Amino acid sequence: MNRTNRLNAILIQLQSKRVVKAREIADRFEISLRTVYRDIRALEEAGVPIGAEAGVGYFLQESYHLPPVMFTSDEASALLFGEKLVGKMSDEKIKSDFCSALYKVKAILKPSEKDYLEKLHEHVEVYNYHSMGDRFRLLYLNEIQQALVSKQVLQIKYESKHAEEAVLRRVEPIGLCNYSSRWHLLAWCQLRKDYRDFRLDRIADLQLTPEHFKGKQHISIREYMAQNAMIASEANITLLVPKSRQKLIDESKYWYGFLTEEDAGDRVRMQFSNSDLRGFAIWMLNTGSHAQVEFPLELQEIVTGYVNDMIKTYRKD
Repeated sequence: MNRTNRLNAILIQLQSKRVVKAREIADRFEISLRTVYRDIRALEEAGVPIGAEAGVGYFLQESYHLPPVMFTSDEASALLFGEKLVGKMSDEKIKSDFCSALYKVKAILKPSEKDYLEKLHEHVEVYNYHSMGDRFRLLYLNEIQQALVSKQVLQIKYESKHAEEAVLRRVEPIGLCNYSSRWHLLAWCQLRKDYRDFRLDRIADLQLTPEHFKGKQHISIREYMAQNAMIASEANITLLVPKSRQKLIDESKYWYGFLTEEDAGDRVRMQFSNSDLRGFAIWMLNTGSHAQVEFPLELQEIVTGYVNDMIKTYRKD
């Protein structure tokens, strides 16, 4: 990117939020802080009223307004991909709000860019089987975002995997996270007195409460995930997989806690960390990898039970 284009991009970035740190600009364009300072000075010399607050960042004076933003074809294509992903990876409220915002963006596109998107639209699709159930139509994403900003306690009715009935919890949200194709609420649970991970598709009801926790300092999403990664790094499952069938397991093993593997002659010894032994057993059998459970004994028994049940189902009397 040449300097003229970079200066225009920096100007747009300054308009995108109230205050922009010099480090944010440097990281985005992969330039030094010294270059950032020179670019800001060049914009000021061109008449752009840029304010600065020591140790905080740069900002545009409120009286300054940029002309309507124009998009390149690549940027317009990125908007299309965002539309497709939001449609399959969020609930109906977020999808509706995004579409409304996108209509406003499309309204300022040049005719050629509108035609480009129209032609591309039918050739791009996202499939996510997790989002096909009715529960995924309402994930309370909007309410959770509001609670995160205002540090507001949430009351949720949660249907855990093992409990027979939903349980009421009051939680202090610290973040939203999407992994394994599902949205998760990371929060401090007032009942358990600890941080917990709540899958949004298991929340039967969610209410914003008048209680706030502004005085508390919770850990960040990154700190929570790092702590759990350290716990999950301890293997509790070992499989022996025939090398001739290893490819059947390679693509999906990372979704089930794969850690390491080593050569074991005509087989590969794989280690996993996964607390859901029954779900892990079903995955093993579905892969067709003919994997043998080396550890733990409980998983061996679960797999054996599933196989015996299948034999009984298909055995002819």
